[in-house]
Amino acid sequence: MPADYHTHTPLCKHATGTPEEYVEAAVAAGLDEYGISDHAPCRPEPFDDWRMLESELPEYFDWIARAKQAAGDRVTIRAGLECDWIKGCESFIGELAGKHDWDYLIGSVHYLGGWDFDNPKWLGKWAQTDVDAVWAEYWKTYAEMAESGLFDILAHPDLVKKFSYAPAGDLDRFYDPVIEAIAANGSVIELNTAGWHKPCAEAYPAPRFLELAASAGIGLVISSDAHAPTEVARDFPKARELAKAAGYRESQLFKQRQRKGTAI
Repeated sequence: MPADYHTHTPLCKHATGTPEEYVEAAVAAGLDEYGISDHAPCRPEPFDDWRMLESELPEYFDWIARAKQAAGDRVTIRAGLECDWIKGCESFIGELAGKHDWDYLIGSVHYLGGWDFDNPKWLGKWAQTDVDAVWAEYWKTYAEMAESGLFDILAHPDLVKKFSYAPAGDLDRFYDPVIEAIAANGSVIELNTAGWHKPCAEAYPAPRFLELAASAGIGLVISSDAHAPTEVARDFPKARELAKAAGYRESQLFKQRQRKGTAI
C-alpha cells in the first residue's frame, strides 16, 4: 500500500490515539508512508470546537517527531495539514505554509458561510434547506479552492453528500466545472474511504466524479481520514479496485510538496 496521507490526532478534539499507535497501525497495514494531517487552526480563535489552536502547533510538531521516532525505518512519516478553505483565508494559509517543512497541504470545504454542513450537530438544518442551492454553493466553493493553487491535495470532493442529501438528475452539471478547475490548477484529489462509514455509504467522491477526474488526468491519493489508529488504511483494498475501475493506474506520493507517481 503506497500511503495514507489524511489522518488526524487528538489535537482536533475528535480523534483518539497516540503517535506510536498510529505508526503501528500503518506498519500493520503495510503502508509505505503514513501522513499526519490534522485540522489546521482558523482565525478568529476559537473558530470552532474541532481543530487545533495556533498555540497548539508546537504540540503538533512534537506529535510528528514522536511518530518519526517510533517509525524508524519501518514506514516513512510525512507531515501535512488539513486546511479549511474559507473566504479570505489565503493569507493565513500562506502563514501556515511557512511554519513547518510540510510534505503536503490538504484543502477542504467544510463550511458554507457559517454552517459546517458535515457536522452532525446541525443535521436538522439539511431538512430545511434547498439542496440544489447548497450543492451549487458547495461546488462553486470547491472550484474556488482548486483555483487558489494553495493546496497539494483536495479532500473528500463530494463531502456535501455525507448525510445523503443530493439533487435529482444528472450530477455532471455540478461536477464538470470543478473537474475543469482542478485539472487546470494541478492539484490532486483524494479517494476518501471514510464515506463508506457515513450515512451516504459511499466513498468520497462518487464513482462518476472519479471517472471524470481520471479522464481529465487529475492525480489521486487514497486516504482513510482516520480519527483512530484502527481506521488507518481502512478499506484500502476496496478503494484500490474502485480507483482502477475509474481508470486510475497510479497514485501520488508527496515529499516537501513535490509529487511523484507510484503504482496503485
